[in-house]
Order: sequence, then C-alpha cells, then structure tokens
Amino acid sequence: MAYSVSHNSFSTIPLFVGFLVVASSLAHVLSSPLMSDSGNRQMKDRTFKPAKDIQKLRRINAYLKKINKPAMKTIQSPDGDIIDCVLSHLQPAFDHPELRGQKPSDPPARPKRHNSTDANPENLQLWTGSGESCPKGTVPIRRTTEKDVLRASSVRRYGRTRRRHIRRDSTGSGHEHAVVFVNGDQYYGAKASLNVWAPHVTNEYEFSLSQIWIISGSFGNDLNTIEAGWQVSPELYGDIYPRFFTYWTTDAYRATGCYNLLCSGFVQTTNKIAIGAAISPISSYNGRQFDIDIMVWKR
Repeated sequence: MAYSVSHNSFSTIPLFVGFLVVASSLAHVLSSPLMSDSGNRQMKDRTFKPAKDIQKLRRINAYLKKINKPAMKTIQSPDGDIIDCVLSHLQPAFDHPELRGQKPSDPPARPKRHNSTDANPENLQLWTGSGESCPKGTVPIRRTTEKDVLRASSVRRYGRTRRRHIRRDSTGSGHEHAVVFVNGDQYYGAKASLNVWAPHVTNEYEFSLSQIWIISGSFGNDLNTIEAGWQVSPELYGDIYPRFFTYWTTDAYRATGCYNLLCSGFVQTTNKIAIGAAISPISSYNGRQFDIDIMVWKR
C-alpha cells in the first residue's frame, strides 16, 4: 500500500471491477434480536444455560488457539487492537492441507507502470503510530479475542458474511448500494482509489463499506469473488473505525471464504499492513481527503 498527501492514498492490494459502497443492517446475534414498534433492534433477555454456554466457550477457546498464531513480537495499538508479528509461514493460510509445511513465495512483480512510488506505508494504520513495526520475515496479524467471536451468531459464522442474494443494482435485500461495474471482456487486473471515511452506523449490526469487487461466474451458486477495501463494522471489530479488509468466496458466500486472515485462503506477504486494522488518517468534510489505492492482478 502506498501513501501520499492532499488526496492521500495508500495502496496496493491486488482485486473487478466494481466499486461497492454498502450500508446494511444485519440481524444476527448471540440471542435472537427483536424489532420494537419503533423499528429499533432489541435483544431478548438471555437465559444462562451453564452446560451449553461452557461448551460454546470451549469451542471459542479452541478456535482462538487455532487462529491466533505464536508471535515473534506483539504491538499494542492505541485503538485497543493487539497486533501479533507472526512468522510468514505460520499465518493461517498455511493451515490449509495443500500449503501446510510450505513457505510463502516471493511477492509477485507488479504490472508494468504500476510500481509504487508513493510514500510511507508505515503511517497508514493506527497500530503503526508508536513507531513500532513487525520484523522482516513476519506478517502483522490483528489478534482475535473472545469478545470478537461472541459478537457473532456462532463460532462457525464468525468472520463470514451472511449468505445473500447477489445483485448488481441498487435495491433489495436490505442493502443500499452505489455500484460502478465493467464486464464483457477478459480482465487481468483492476485498480481503484477509495476515499476513506468513518460513516455513522446506527447499531451494532449495521455496516458500511467501500470496496473493489472482482467476480467470475454468474450471480448464482458458482460466483467467485475477491474483495478488498475499507469497512466500518461494529459487529466484526467491536468499534466504528474504518478498517482495511479483504474477503473471498468460491461458491457465492455459501460455505467458502472469510474476512481478512480468519481462515485459510489469503497469503499475506507484507510486514507493513495489518489486514483488519484501523486506517488512519481519514477524510473530513470540507477538509483533507485520504484515499487507499487497491490493485488486483493476475500473475
């Protein structure tokens, strides 16, 4: 990712060619939400069930042990995040049977005329504000906490988007979209500059995002996507900071894919950017504007 001032930008995560700005209310929680007469979500009183709750906590602890890898160094971010500097070959991607025991290859060369000349990627996220950084040979990974997982409807659903009917228009399914897309040809890469804001969301289950979305297949069950951008998601992160994210699926969000590094699937190579960490600075109305540049290309 690269960074510059005035229209400051930080770049380049490889992803179609659709910019997607989404605001969506998601109604799934630890206990079922109810709608009040005023339309606001309310929570049912939660009855404590010792055996069931202990079993759930055991599942959560097993998941945390699996997803949080041993750290060579730990950095405390001012927003409360803990960033673990994990050896590259121990990141979650290498839990996949086909990658286990291997080491990451060198990052692919960027397409011609797209080498980054923008400044300092170290100053793009809150966790880097202290001047701390992850050593070479490691990747920064936001540590997942018990509170993070408890906000999800289940351990299995944590870090995964809800299956939804996929549309390219601006209406339907509780989402409000503004979309620009291109199709009908062969594409080997795409790049976008996304202005970064911290939009207000009205409750824990609403989110807002801006992303680049590369797709193949139809808008049915064979949909494949690679997605990256920024999002505000209190349910996923527990706060209202805009955060850099990635997502992927190979089956229209049914069983595959996840956000960030919360499952095997995305191999990180940089030690400068933490996927899922808060972006800073952000744009202000009638003030300075800050962008992230995201590029995706086929090797």
